[in-house]
Amino acid sequence: MSLLIDGLQYANWSEKIFRQMRKGGVDAVHVTITYHETFRETVLNIERWNRWFELHPDLIFQGRNAADVALARETGRTAIFFGSQNPSCIEDDIGLVEVLHTLGLRFMQLTYNNQSLLASGCYEAEDTGLTRMGRAIVAEMNRVGLVVDMSHSGERSTMDAIEHSARPITITHANPSSWHPALRNKSDWLLRALGESGGMLGLSAYPHHLKDGSACTLQSWCDMVARAVDLVGPTGVGIGTDLCQDQPDSIVEWMRVGRWTKTIDYGEGSADAPGFPAMPAWFHDNRDFGRIRDGLLASGMDATTIGGVMGGNWHAFFDKSFGPQVATSVRERRAAE
Repeated sequence: MSLLIDGLQYANWSEKIFRQMRKGGVDAVHVTITYHETFRETVLNIERWNRWFELHPDLIFQGRNAADVALARETGRTAIFFGSQNPSCIEDDIGLVEVLHTLGLRFMQLTYNNQSLLASGCYEAEDTGLTRMGRAIVAEMNRVGLVVDMSHSGERSTMDAIEHSARPITITHANPSSWHPALRNKSDWLLRALGESGGMLGLSAYPHHLKDGSACTLQSWCDMVARAVDLVGPTGVGIGTDLCQDQPDSIVEWMRVGRWTKTIDYGEGSADAPGFPAMPAWFHDNRDFGRIRDGLLASGMDATTIGGVMGGNWHAFFDKSFGPQVATSVRERRAAE
């Protein structure tokens, strides 16, 4: 059986969920450990994870490189890779990029819906692209091996990141907007550029990103996977479910409101239903990845492509992304050609 990797989850973590990961055969998961938290608050979250690793060493351990995915498979455990959905954790200090990478952070979004010090979010009326600080932070992330994630960013900012980054970037949890026109989903031209640069797209199962929402069928989702493969390429597509299992509805408000407003920001979805939407019938938790694999097989996708989507492509991306490296940017490489 091919590797199984989920490119993004933000669950209300518990032993129950860790055991479900094992039941589902999940080899590795990129987990959100911080949103709006400061550096010190992020460290407290890492302390909490360290305690889970101590309490459940037979189920999970902290992943730091691609070899840890193979170790997870060999030892029957799940490797946990840390990520941030907002640059709040580095505050305004470029030195904290390396500090957090040392502590295990492997992904960081440059924005979460709004304008940040680094780039514009997908909900801003005007996308001004990467800021001066944003370009400097991207270079530092490239240097240490912290992956640039543009899942909640605007289109121009995402394209800027692709062009300025010396290493391939990722969109860990989004879908093609040509399949479903959510603000968080990405245009075809942008996904083609992502693929041409060697980047990775993680496809989401979160209802606000799906055609027909919670009623989205597995067949429809698998058709979308095939479209994404055509756009990005067969080695650039994986899964990033955006699973928020067992989270209370109050967490949605915190995710969207953070510290930046005193009023409710409903963001994605209806103001009449500000909580978490019901997941589609074919994916409720980590035990359901087999349904996705079966759906892709039934849709006619070949076994090699399915293996890549289910985890092989993420594994290859981890291998080239998490260590220090000096390289030229896409823009510099194009100028040299």
